[in-house]
Amino acid sequence: MTVAENIAKSPSDLLSRAELLDLSGLEFMQGILEGRLPGPPIAATMGYALHAVDDGRVVFRGAPGFETTNPMGTVHGGWYGTLLDSSMACAVMTKVPKGSVYTTLEYKINIIRPIPLGMLIDCVGLTDHAGRSTGVAHGEIRGVEDGKLYATGSTTCIIMALA
Repeated sequence: MTVAENIAKSPSDLLSRAELLDLSGLEFMQGILEGRLPGPPIAATMGYALHAVDDGRVVFRGAPGFETTNPMGTVHGGWYGTLLDSSMACAVMTKVPKGSVYTTLEYKINIIRPIPLGMLIDCVGLTDHAGRSTGVAHGEIRGVEDGKLYATGSTTCIIMALA
C-alpha cells in the first residue's frame, strides 16, 4: 500500500496525541510509508507521496500537475516550497525520539530551473543535525529520469519533548 491509498480523509483519521507520542519519529514515518498509519492530506493535494524513509533521510516522489501552476502556466513556487518543507522536516522527524514532536521554524528554497508539468521528480530531505531542541536539514528536487537539479532548500525545526 502506498501513502496515496491511505491518506487521512478527516481529522479523526489522524493519530491521537497519545498514539503519536508513543512512536519515535522514525517509527511514525515508516508507518506512513508502509501504509499502517494515515498519510497527510497535503500529499494528495500537491501530487506527491512518501517514497523512501531511512534514519535521517526521506524521499517524496511526485509530479506537478496543471493544478499546481501559476497564472503564467508554470509550476508555482509554493509547490517547490511545500515539497521541500515536507522532505526536510520529515527527515528531521526520523530523528525525533519517542515522546517528542517537531515543527518547522523556518525554511528557505532556491529554484534553479522550472519543472515541466507531469515530470516525475524525487525530493530528498537529509538531516544535518538533530539535537534536544533543534533540527537542521537540507533538501533537493531532482528529475527521476534526467537527474537534473531543479531546486534546493534548507530548514530549521524545533524539537519539543511532550511526554
